Amino acid sequence: MKHLGILGHSTEGAALCFRAFCQEGFAELGPHEHPDVTLDCIALARSMPGWDAGDYPPIRATLASSVQRLARAGADFFVCPDNTAHMVLEQPGEPFALPGLHIVEVVAARAVRDGHHRVGVLGTRYTMDGPLYPRALGRRGIAAELPDADDRAFINGVIFDELLNGVFSDRSRRGYVRIIEKLAARGCDAVALVCTEIPLLVTPEVSPLPTLDSTRLLARAAFEVAVGRHPLPGWRGGPA
Repeated sequence: MKHLGILGHSTEGAALCFRAFCQEGFAELGPHEHPDVTLDCIALARSMPGWDAGDYPPIRATLASSVQRLARAGADFFVCPDNTAHMVLEQPGEPFALPGLHIVEVVAARAVRDGHHRVGVLGTRYTMDGPLYPRALGRRGIAAELPDADDRAFINGVIFDELLNGVFSDRSRRGYVRIIEKLAARGCDAVALVCTEIPLLVTPEVSPLPTLDSTRLLARAAFEVAVGRHPLPGWRGGPA
């Protein structure tokens, strides 16, 4: 089995990915069994000035340092359970020390397998305003639908004020459900939860649309690689 390295950028999403990866092992390999996994997380506070200024090279350097530490710990490949971080991981620079799975490609591939045609996208303002999901879904003939401006501001505020701090309130859950209902009315047949903390707030049982849970989809894809069902990925940064 291969050793997974988890590049944490936001703590709740990284923790959920770690737990989901191990649970895949418990379900398939037996009690308490899973492939080796190492999690490395440099505090998000060190990168927030770069995010606010749109200055990506320092963030990429921070994430590259984390990948190097995972490589030194013996990891064979890495995942980053943070959709927004992939905007930086795709920036030009030296190849990362390990090959990695690209979360956006994992989610988009699942949307195809599930037969979706119009997918609502919920994430940070950086992800919703950025090119990652329109590009990846568009290449597969799937439309990416965004909430309106006020709803995007609400989604982003809840992420940074609550979800990243481990706060999951009924008020915010109701707000997200209302936004998903509006996306359904606009013709969406699924919603992509592409901030990796959102699945902790919006579960399939409460969502008005089928969910594409980026965190657990990434964990499952990593498990498939770790147990040898899929080859090691070839991506080492840059556009997917």
